[in-house]
Formats: sequence, C-alpha cells, structure tokens
Amino acid sequence: MHLRAATTKDSAGILEIYNHEVLTSTATFDLTPRTLEEQIAWITQRSGAHAVIVAETEAGVIAGFGALSAYRERAGYASTVEDSVYLAADQRGQGAGRLILEELVNLSTKHGFHALMAKIVSGHETSIALHENLGFEIVGREREVGRKFGQWLDVILMERLL
Repeated sequence: MHLRAATTKDSAGILEIYNHEVLTSTATFDLTPRTLEEQIAWITQRSGAHAVIVAETEAGVIAGFGALSAYRERAGYASTVEDSVYLAADQRGQGAGRLILEELVNLSTKHGFHALMAKIVSGHETSIALHENLGFEIVGREREVGRKFGQWLDVILMERLL
C-alpha cells in the first residue's frame, strides 16, 4: 500500500468509495450521490495545502482517500484545517486509514497549520479510535446537528494541535 496525491484520473475510484458511504452510512451527511463530473471538479479545486491523497494497493486499486479542507470560511480560521478519511469497505482494518490520517497530519504540519480538526458522527467508534491513536482529543459534541435515514445525529468534534 502506498500513498500519493490524487489526480482527476482517480475520480471514479474515489467516487465509488464516497457514494457507497452516501448511500449506506452516516459517515457523511451528503444525501445524494455525486456524479463523476462533480467528483472531478472536487479534486480539481483542491491543491497545495487542501489536497486530496489516495492509498493505493499494489494492484493499483484505490483502497481509500483523505483530504484536508478549510475549517471555516472566515480569515481568522486560516490556520485550522479539517480532515476527511474514507476507505473502501473491503479495505477496512488493514491499516490504510492510519496511513492516510498520518499523512494528513504530516501535510498539515508541513503547510504550517496550527490545529487539525475532525468531525465524526457519533457511533463511528473505529474512526474516533483512529483519531485518538494519532493524538486527537475529543473537544466537543454537536447534538442532533445532522439528519439522515430518519434519525437525528450527533457529531463528535476532535482536535489535534500541531
């Protein structure tokens, strides 16, 4: 398994992973699957400090992806970013998530960010544990801020100072 910067050629593989989560889980609050065109645009709009990375198997299959995003729009938040990590269902538990998150921490540090945030829907204990294992702390809970599959969802806010 190796990591590299994502390109638009990875759009279909990333789309397959992401849309699976849209349709089957609460890992994302998106309710409508992305189109290939939307996925290409999403990757194209990201570069530098807000880039997308992919974990690729030896066979060239995308096992997962991660991204850094601006935490908030206002200029005072410019030193803070938020991470996202998604894995293909058949790749979970094999270390790809840890590799991706470690690289996002490294990229955040390299680009001079001060804080790295994660917003994880309550109940996703594996993702919470992954973040805790890499030095993130739970700093809050946003109660019933999302709704999906007919249920109100809390979000756990985690932070790692860099």
